[in-house]
Amino acid sequence: MTPEDHARAAADLLAAEKTRDQIGLLTKRHPDMGMDDAYQVQNAIYRAKLDAGRKVIGWKIGLTSKAMQYALNIDIPDSGILFDDMLFENGSTVPADRFIQPRIEAEIAFVMKDAIGGTDVTREDVVAATDYVAPSIEILDTRIQRLDPETGKTRTVFDTISDNAANAGIVLGTERHAIDAFDLRWVGAITSRNDEVEETGLGAGVLNDPVESVVWLARRMAQYGQSIEPGQIILSGSFIRPVECPSGTGIHADFGLFGSVDIHFA
Repeated sequence: MTPEDHARAAADLLAAEKTRDQIGLLTKRHPDMGMDDAYQVQNAIYRAKLDAGRKVIGWKIGLTSKAMQYALNIDIPDSGILFDDMLFENGSTVPADRFIQPRIEAEIAFVMKDAIGGTDVTREDVVAATDYVAPSIEILDTRIQRLDPETGKTRTVFDTISDNAANAGIVLGTERHAIDAFDLRWVGAITSRNDEVEETGLGAGVLNDPVESVVWLARRMAQYGQSIEPGQIILSGSFIRPVECPSGTGIHADFGLFGSVDIHFA
């Protein structure tokens, strides 16, 4: 893909977000696109949002579980950018016209007190730089069709990364914990939709340890000259499959002693 291709794809995705009218698969439009192309499209979206007055509040990490990696035939996670207009209060209601096909995932969020970066970031560095951890819900949406109606092919990881790793929103629980207050590998959630349990999972599903997920992000960002900044929120990755959230959905993620998170979709 050329720089012009990256810019056009980003513009189309931004328009889709605004109009709630999905675009076709970028991998169909550009059959030879690769990982670097996908992140170039995401970076073009990033620059456009900053120009429009948005502020970065953190980062999300996706595809951290083996199940999702196998499903997309990829062996590494991906990442996306959290903007200030993506933050929803715990227990609030998402307007009906906000998203196209919203889904949610349960995750452990890290809120940072110090900057962290470099290709040699360690687990100890992440622990020292973390202010607190909290239960969270990530809201996913897709500005790209999940399935091409002509060929039946599904979107690939390159489509998803281009689309800001399908990120759309974040809900933080009110509970805050020191990073060493819990063994995060054993922190789990029972996630219910309209009072029926849909998914359960444990933090160990995230690269065996959510801390390692943040290590991966810091190292990947360093390759692009970026770093995690103080105050930023890091969504470490989901340990459940995405839960569909059509209109009228109420979500409750029960993390036990770790806390809980609620969000409703009008």
